[in-house]
Amino acid sequence: MSTTPAVDGVDFRPGPLDRGKRFYVAGHRGMVGSAIVRRLESEGFTDVVGQTSAELDLKDRDAVFDYFASTKPAYVALAAAKVGGILANSTYPVDFLSENMRIQVNVLDAALEHRVERLIFLGSSCIYPKFAEQPIREDSLLTGHLEPTNDAYAIAKIAGILQIQAVRRQYGLPWISAMPTNLYGPNDNFSPQGSHVLPALIRRYDTAAKAGTDVVTNWGTGTPRREFLHVDDLAAAVLHLLEHHDGPQQVNVGTGSDVTIAEIAHTIAEVTGFGGTTEWDTTKPDGTPQKVLDVSQLAEAGWTAQIPLAEGLRSTYEWYLENADHLRE
Repeated sequence: MSTTPAVDGVDFRPGPLDRGKRFYVAGHRGMVGSAIVRRLESEGFTDVVGQTSAELDLKDRDAVFDYFASTKPAYVALAAAKVGGILANSTYPVDFLSENMRIQVNVLDAALEHRVERLIFLGSSCIYPKFAEQPIREDSLLTGHLEPTNDAYAIAKIAGILQIQAVRRQYGLPWISAMPTNLYGPNDNFSPQGSHVLPALIRRYDTAAKAGTDVVTNWGTGTPRREFLHVDDLAAAVLHLLEHHDGPQQVNVGTGSDVTIAEIAHTIAEVTGFGGTTEWDTTKPDGTPQKVLDVSQLAEAGWTAQIPLAEGLRSTYEWYLENADHLRE
């Protein structure tokens, strides 16, 4: 439902996006950004643009403003971010806070200067308190302490949500925020040091299966529960929200159901052909005990996830095998 009026005489309210207008995807080579590009092109968008980090450093404010001045996008999906798993977030909190804050502020300020018509800011479900009531509703934001292993990244994403809300209040632009659950799929980061739990497990079990290893050891107890969404589903949700949703509150994007880490490890072991046993290193942290999103607001906007987890895991493993020689380290 639309709540934002016309701005400067131009009606920027949600509705079908013009497939011929320029759409800038920040982070278009990443897992999320590349999925959004695929979705936009499949939906008939003819002017989708993006820049690699080597071509445009989003932490460079002047460069970002120059890019917006020269390209003049009508629509923006802000999917660029420094991301990583528990180990990376725990080891480099300054990097995760500083780099993400700079990326967000630069892109959002430049988009505001050029009055971008529609913009969606993408964050993460880690913005919510560690012990938020499950399933997590959008109004749980800022009601409790964050998970310490990724609090720096979470604070940066919370700041992005508040900047979107500030733009809406001060300038009336119908920009929105979406907070996806744990994502997986093509172009994920499978590196041993920087990956999230699902791609890390795929690589670990695939390596063990090929080496004939008898035992795989995973971090924690295996009992935490997590929700997983295929990145192609997220991309579909992004376009749907841009065309059908207008509101200041961030929108949860997920499936609304979860599984234990032990269950997902078992499924991945089967998919990769690993025939050994799995052990758990309980001296390592589990992270948040449970994290599943309440997706009622998303359902009310008319969208639900379509890709079953088992199907998504099989296709992701196939992509991993096909691209094993070109993965990030």
